[in-house]
Amino acid sequence: MLVKQLMEIYELVDRADANGNGVKEFLEKQYNAKDVAVKKITGAQGSTDFIRVRIAGKKGKVSGGNAPTLGILGRLGGLGARPEIIGMVSDGDGALVALAVAAKLLDMQQKGDFLEGDIVVSTHICADAPTQPHFPVPFMGSPVEISEVNQEEVDGELDAILSCDTTKGNKIINTRGFAISPTVKDGYILKVSDDLLNLMQTTTGRLPFVFALSTQDITPYGNDLYHLNSILQPATATAAPVVGVAITTEAPVSGSASGASHLMDMEEAGRYMLEVAKYFGRGQCHFYDQEEYEKIVAKYGSMNHLQTLGR
Repeated sequence: MLVKQLMEIYELVDRADANGNGVKEFLEKQYNAKDVAVKKITGAQGSTDFIRVRIAGKKGKVSGGNAPTLGILGRLGGLGARPEIIGMVSDGDGALVALAVAAKLLDMQQKGDFLEGDIVVSTHICADAPTQPHFPVPFMGSPVEISEVNQEEVDGELDAILSCDTTKGNKIINTRGFAISPTVKDGYILKVSDDLLNLMQTTTGRLPFVFALSTQDITPYGNDLYHLNSILQPATATAAPVVGVAITTEAPVSGSASGASHLMDMEEAGRYMLEVAKYFGRGQCHFYDQEEYEKIVAKYGSMNHLQTLGR
C-alpha cells in the first residue's frame, strides 16, 4: 500500500511555498534517499523545480549490472494554480503519485527489499502554474516549455518509461481509477502489452482499462495539432517504449480544479507502477514485442518523423 507515502508527499506539496528542496530533504531524512537532484528552471510564465530520484537496484546499472532501468515520470503543468486557485489541483496527481512511488521504493529498501533494476523517478514541483483554455475543460499550463520538461525528465539511461498523468479533462476515458495506453515507440502506436494488462488486473482486481490514442497525441506539442494531453510527450524525446498511466474520472474534470484528487485512485495507480517496476527489472514484464516491432519497421519503415514538429 502507498497510502502513507501519498499522504506524506501530499502534505509537502499542498502548500503555497511547495518546492523541490523540501521534498528532497524529506526523502533524505525520512527514507535515507542517496541520489536526489533538484534543478530550478525558469520559463516565460514562471519557474518550477525539477526533481529526480534514482533508486539503485541489486543488479542495476548503478551497481555495475545489466538489469534494465525503468523511468517513472510524473507529468503535469503544475501542482497548484495560485493565485487563481487555492490548494492542490487535479493536474498534480501524476507528480504526487510518482513521488509516493519513490518514497515507497526507498522504504522497501530500508526494510530489506531491493528491486533488480534501477528506477528513476522524475517530475517537477510548481505551486503557481498558469492555466489555458481547452475543450471540454480548461488545461493547466506550464511555466516552462514541454521540450524543457522532456530534456530534464527523459534521458538515454531509461529502457522503458511509465508516464503518469491526470487525464480527466476529456470524453475519451469514462471510468474512475486509472487506465493505460498502448505502447508508443519511435512514432509507432503498438499493441497493448499483455504483461502490463495482466499486472493491471492483479493490482485492481478488475478488468483493465485502456485509453485510445490518435496519431496527434504522440506528436510534439507546438505543432498546432490537437492533443489529448501531455501524457505521451515523453515518447517524442526517446527511443525507449513509453506507456501512459492515466488517472481518470467518469465525467470530464478540469486539471485546474481543486478538491478533485482521489486518494484510492492514486494509490491504485502507484501500486500498479510499483508492480511493473518489480517485474520489469527481472525481465518478466515486456512493454512490446521486439521481434514484431522489427518486422513492422522492415515492412513500413521508420515513423520517427512523428517525433518532430514536422514540416
